[in-house]
Amino acid sequence: MPANSPAEFDLVIRHGTVVDGTGATSRDADVAVKDGRIAAVGKIAGSGREEIDAKGRIVTPGFVDIHTHYDGQAVWDTHMAPSAWHGVTTAVMGNCGVGFAPCKPADREKLVELMEGVEDIPGAVMHEGLKWNWETFAEYFQALEGQRRDIDLCALLPHAAVRVYVMGDRAIRHEKATAADIAAMRKITAEAVRAGAFGFSTSRTISHKSLTGEYTPTLRANEEELAGIAMGLKDAGSGFLEMVSDWTEPDAKSEFAMLRRVVEQCGRPAVFSLTQRHEPHRQGQWKELIACADQAIKDGHSIRPVTPPRAIGILLGLEGSQNPFSGTPTYKSIASLGLAERVKALRDPAVRAKILSEDPIAGATFPLIKRLKYGQMYRFGNPPNYLPKKEDSIEAMAAVQGRTAPELAYDILLEDEGRNFIYTPISNYPNYDLSGSETMLANKNVIMGLGDGGAHVGFILDAGYPTWLMTYWGRERQRWPVEEIIRRLTSDTANAAGLGDRGVIAVGKKADLNVIDYGRVGFGRPYVTYDLPAGGKRLLQKSSGYDATIVAGAVTYRHGEATGALPGKMVKGQRAAAV
Repeated sequence: MPANSPAEFDLVIRHGTVVDGTGATSRDADVAVKDGRIAAVGKIAGSGREEIDAKGRIVTPGFVDIHTHYDGQAVWDTHMAPSAWHGVTTAVMGNCGVGFAPCKPADREKLVELMEGVEDIPGAVMHEGLKWNWETFAEYFQALEGQRRDIDLCALLPHAAVRVYVMGDRAIRHEKATAADIAAMRKITAEAVRAGAFGFSTSRTISHKSLTGEYTPTLRANEEELAGIAMGLKDAGSGFLEMVSDWTEPDAKSEFAMLRRVVEQCGRPAVFSLTQRHEPHRQGQWKELIACADQAIKDGHSIRPVTPPRAIGILLGLEGSQNPFSGTPTYKSIASLGLAERVKALRDPAVRAKILSEDPIAGATFPLIKRLKYGQMYRFGNPPNYLPKKEDSIEAMAAVQGRTAPELAYDILLEDEGRNFIYTPISNYPNYDLSGSETMLANKNVIMGLGDGGAHVGFILDAGYPTWLMTYWGRERQRWPVEEIIRRLTSDTANAAGLGDRGVIAVGKKADLNVIDYGRVGFGRPYVTYDLPAGGKRLLQKSSGYDATIVAGAVTYRHGEATGALPGKMVKGQRAAAV
């Protein structure tokens, strides 16, 4: 080609090792992109307007995260951090039955209170950040389409919003839906899917409460209601059902059987959250549920578990939204002070003695407070320790030191001028190891997820699960080869969501890609930043080793820094193939 000839491609990534997302053996190849699609894979002679030298790097599809909560952040922000920092190029939001559409003007406060309680997004942030230029789901979707972002987003229709929209206060009171209610919810569901929704989500867990302490409106929705709504998916001919449950009504097998009947009736796939609980009588529940899911899949019904690759961990700290003493009257009296002022006050021996003498539970607003035990609280440290040992627990260390566990916890919170965290695994870590996670992930029907990007902004930061999967299970443990690790992050999640146009490096597929220095992939210490609307704070965690992240052929991040390119869009409905 003559020197002055126009480039044949928009982008060419050369000399990389292509891990194509299918699980196939990696290979050395170039990847060319044209008009947002992969145009060629192999030895490419033609030039690109932009070229990336990927020698010594792996080239992967962009990661697809099917469990996030960017429903609010998508309204006010162009960058879906922290997920976008960890290789995610497509995220599904609207999980767990909570979201902001449909919503009548009179019910906005109800949905804000629910999102604040369930997903720990401060009400002041939502009041300032949400524009509320919508009522129906179609209008919400249209409002989101008007803003460009650094990643693509898919939206699920949230059950709580639909139930409140149709039933008003009766939904909040957990009244049984009438036949007319169910018919209306079925119609709304079908309309939402036709407008772009990827499916429907619901919650059946007592852990999900509004800011006022009320259980999520969907908690006691019966099978007739769920089946009616699911039939809305069938009416539209698209979409999947996402569910989170305690699996105790009356037991795991019975609850799963109900979900299976709903899936059999509507003919649409389902996914559900699966974790290893810490309560002794529930630690084996996940095995029952995997067996039920395996049997359903064998029988031709797609019901797949979604599980995290490590513990779901709460970060308790003075800068976060929760700490072990947040519910005490004395801490509440100083909670509004800046960090430096609070640290000074907490170092006062009189304040210390008073807080340690007070009940931390009676006045707590944290729904999970009763699940927090000092035997499973640990000094997080820097670099962060996600694999603490039993003897590292605050309870164990306090016993060795001849102190009480609350005394030690109090002092740990003051370390590093109040910036240290206490790490508290609440699932997948009952035996002080990840053997449960390993067994779950070894099942090919299990989907890796539950990072909750965009939610729990003040006490959980698990959106970096993709990076953890690569660093721990891939590089350090070598439990699975890189080809399988990448498959779990790309085609597996894409196919589960119905995104057949991405997740694989192949001609015609969407050009969402990562160029990764696999030997350097890692993550930094979580930190708090005050960049939400109304000056709200959130936890963030940077990554390393991502040389480039590409969405629709445009480089959105180089070495972890945003380029300013915003090619991300709302994905309208499921994509069976490259389009």
